[in-house]
Amino acid sequence: MTTDTSADTTIFSRRESQVRSYCRSFDAVFNRASGSTLHDSQGNSYTDFLSGCSSLNYGHNDPDMKAALVEHITNDGIAHALDMYTDPKAAFLETFERLVLAPRGMDHKVMMTGPTGANAVEAAIKLARKVTGRTNVISFTNGFHGMTLGALSLTGNSGKRGGAGVPLNGVTHLPYEGSLGDDVDTLALIETMLDNDSSGIDAPAAFILELVQGEGGLTAASPEWVQGIARLARKHGAKLIVDDIQAGIGRAGSFFSFDEMDIEPDMVPMAKSLSGFGLPFAMLLVKPELDVWKPAEHNGTFRGNTHAFVTARVALEKFWSDDAFKTEIAEKAVVLRDGLQRIADLIPGARLKGRGMMQGVDVGSGALAGAICAEAFARGLVIETSGAEDEVVKVLAPLTTPMEQFAQGLETLLGAARASTETKIAAE
Repeated sequence: MTTDTSADTTIFSRRESQVRSYCRSFDAVFNRASGSTLHDSQGNSYTDFLSGCSSLNYGHNDPDMKAALVEHITNDGIAHALDMYTDPKAAFLETFERLVLAPRGMDHKVMMTGPTGANAVEAAIKLARKVTGRTNVISFTNGFHGMTLGALSLTGNSGKRGGAGVPLNGVTHLPYEGSLGDDVDTLALIETMLDNDSSGIDAPAAFILELVQGEGGLTAASPEWVQGIARLARKHGAKLIVDDIQAGIGRAGSFFSFDEMDIEPDMVPMAKSLSGFGLPFAMLLVKPELDVWKPAEHNGTFRGNTHAFVTARVALEKFWSDDAFKTEIAEKAVVLRDGLQRIADLIPGARLKGRGMMQGVDVGSGALAGAICAEAFARGLVIETSGAEDEVVKVLAPLTTPMEQFAQGLETLLGAARASTETKIAAE
């Protein structure tokens, strides 16, 4: 169906900064949300295939998290505590240790950073440089790690880098798996360059990478390539940082994107769905021997969101106490891949990208991908693009989306792709 999204948005254009972006694709004023459904002020409903860019992996307003948070607030529970000890923090840490770290044999310390993923990344590269005494950090083609200056220096996208206003130094950008074509072994190329004292690459303090590139086009690294990068990090005395801000917490198929990869990162920045409820919350997992910070050497007024501790604990207990949720994600991932394949079959040269519930279809053109997403929104589906040229139609549906609604959303997307493709062909 076609939805009526007309609403008074003049206050936004009159008063809000030009930097706003998502609202330009979704011209509606949203006022309610539940599960995988958004509602606007005109009475329209939408299936959410964006979920706050993976900040709402468990959907909108999970009833158990909401009840726990309302109870905490109603009882005058602590709202803000800097990094002081609180009952909610203790409960979160104990639950995270029991359900996430211990089963994986991980002994990482939990560093509460400021509330954004970029802050966790900043802490990681700062700590890697402090521990190693080196400055160079190796990042990868199409990587995205945040918009503050340190994180932005790691990010590949030229448009985002262009907003820095200063030189972005201290980073060497090397080719991600497949970025130079299927015939180029980028791992062998990287090893050759690092082994060559005349390559011009300074000894690295760290390697930082996403195992599925969220904003860079959903390229998913193979276990062999990831293991190779981990080996090179050890060989050259560098720390391995796996950015799990978007790909983690179930999005790529398990709690961590590196589960079953047979690696153990030195540091893991986490954010987005960490709170489980869409509340700002970020942290950095750090191997104990690297936890050499002096007190307050990296701090912030909002390091650790007490309300987020409450909802995050409930999310862990509800979804990660056993393998049932992981199994559900795997089942939906198959449905997703099959649905995206039907779209790819409509478009010559289109190909599937990603893994788990972090998949999309590269339609070869940012204009076509944008047209598909715009048509999908007109039909009641919120979805966005990814990639260097916005060429990937990217599905980030809540992991909890009921199967019937999930399948219907994929049908809506297929219809939008068919209509957009026919319009493109007619125009040519």
